[in-house]
Parts: sequence; C-alpha cells; structure tokens
Amino acid sequence: MSTKIEKIMIATDGSENVKNAVSWGIELAKATDAKVKAVYVLPPVSVSIASRGEKWADSLRNHLKDEGKSATEYVVDAGKKADVEVEPLIIEGNPADGIVKFATENGIDLIVMGTLGRTGISHLLLGSVAENVVRHSKTQVLVVP
Repeated sequence: MSTKIEKIMIATDGSENVKNAVSWGIELAKATDAKVKAVYVLPPVSVSIASRGEKWADSLRNHLKDEGKSATEYVVDAGKKADVEVEPLIIEGNPADGIVKFATENGIDLIVMGTLGRTGISHLLLGSVAENVVRHSKTQVLVVP
C-alpha cells in the first residue's frame, strides 16, 4: 500500500455542505502536488420521472447537467485560487457506485467528499452516498463535515 497521494478525486454534488470538503481536497492537493479530478455523478432519470414524458425527462437531465457543470466549476475555481489544476468531469450512474468505480478505474489515491450532500436529511451522521462510498471503496476516503 502506498501512502503517496498523487491523484485526488473531489466528489461534488454542488451543495453547500460539500464546500468544506472542496477546501480540504484543494489544500491536500497543494501540499502533496497531487492532480485533482472534480467529479459530479449525474444520476439516472427514474422510470417514474420518465413516465411523465420525454420532454420532462430531458429537461430534468439538462438541469442536472447544468448543476454538475456548476458544481465542478466551483472546484476548478477553488483550485485556481490555490494554484492547483483541476479537471472537471461529469459521469453518469448511481452516485456512490459511480464514485467508487471512477476511483478504481482511474487510479485515484484519495476520494474527498462531504458528509452530507443534497440527500443529507436522510442520515443524521453520515450521508447515504458518503456512507456507501466508505463501505465499498478500496480507495482511501476522506469524509469532511
């Protein structure tokens, strides 16, 4: 097991709760000279939503893509302020599974994410996405409150 951090993934959903995690991730990258990938996972449009009509589903998907772009650009901007290069990425899938899979497939050394995201109400201590990432990831995970 290597303790050298060369690639950091900052998982973001664009919520206020993730901003502290972004700060930690950027500062760690600066301190270790690591490369950063800002990742937003675009969740699938459910069957119940799609049943409302194709235009409605497309509108929701476009809204989520815009949200993802804004979320990853926030990380890019934070990186610029600290002189850390950040690559923004939007991937599709279940958020927890997407984060774990991306980290594994891309040789990520550390996943940085917030404890509570947009679904934070459902768990009092640890958000459901963060909890699932911690449980299933082979990559080190830093969960920031």
